[in-house]
Amino acid sequence: MSAPSGDAAIGDVAVGTEPAGDAGGAGPVEGAGIRDRIDSGYGRLSPREQRAADFILDHLDDLAVYTATEIAERSGVSKATVSRLFRRLGFTDAQEVRDQARASRSRGVPVGPTRASGGLADHAEAERRNLDLMLSGLADGRLERAAALVAVAERVVVAGFRNSYPVALHLRQQLIQARDDVRVAPQPGQSIGEELVGLGARDVVVLVGFRRRPAGFAGVLSSLAARGVPVVLIADPSLRGVEVTVRLDCPVETPAPFDSYAGAMSLVALLAGAVLTETVTAGRPRAGRSRVAEITELYAELSELE
Repeated sequence: MSAPSGDAAIGDVAVGTEPAGDAGGAGPVEGAGIRDRIDSGYGRLSPREQRAADFILDHLDDLAVYTATEIAERSGVSKATVSRLFRRLGFTDAQEVRDQARASRSRGVPVGPTRASGGLADHAEAERRNLDLMLSGLADGRLERAAALVAVAERVVVAGFRNSYPVALHLRQQLIQARDDVRVAPQPGQSIGEELVGLGARDVVVLVGFRRRPAGFAGVLSSLAARGVPVVLIADPSLRGVEVTVRLDCPVETPAPFDSYAGAMSLVALLAGAVLTETVTAGRPRAGRSRVAEITELYAELSELE
């Protein structure tokens, strides 16, 4: 559908005027996202501006790639109406709207193109790029340093919150086959404080911290540092300005709306394998291959596996 041309399309209002029926009310909420700005000012928009706003609300995932012209064409209004709508909402232009949408995506907010673009090929390329970046970051020996810490520690706590928790849980499941006394935290429905109390310099916390971390994440790092607990951090590059014992970076961004943890699971396999090797080198009792053999025997004894 082609968009009506000109600023004076029926139903539009001139810049700086208020549509009839709602002349008062607050202006745009400074710093708010476009959804909140539309919700707070919807009643003051003209009918055509409301039509464009309705389209935007129905296609928030695409804002990072839509131009003002595309929004106008798809909502059946003029480009001038869309530009005026953005100004009413407190944005300078469509580019600022796209920038805000992209910034949200960089923080892990699930927005992004839902239309077919490169499809599976683009996704596969993004996964390969993430994997290459993760592997190149290990070239300086940090994987081996992390494995050595985990292998010889008296106790290991693998901690993760929100979307990081499944990665932490899987890492714990791998590590417990290589050595004893490995816990995952927090337990479902519980806080993390009781899991960290009593830890010290002879222990290690593997902290998984991918983006959209909870507000208390920095506090956990500070508490561990204050107690002298070594920390192996697994995170994406969005986490900056933190000091830990060893950091393992793993990008998670893809063209899809949601982050991908394929690289993170690959890193889990690498770290767990390196810990298994290190326990053999360190001669840790009831660890390494002897522990794997004992676990395998118990699997058979309990008929737990096919």
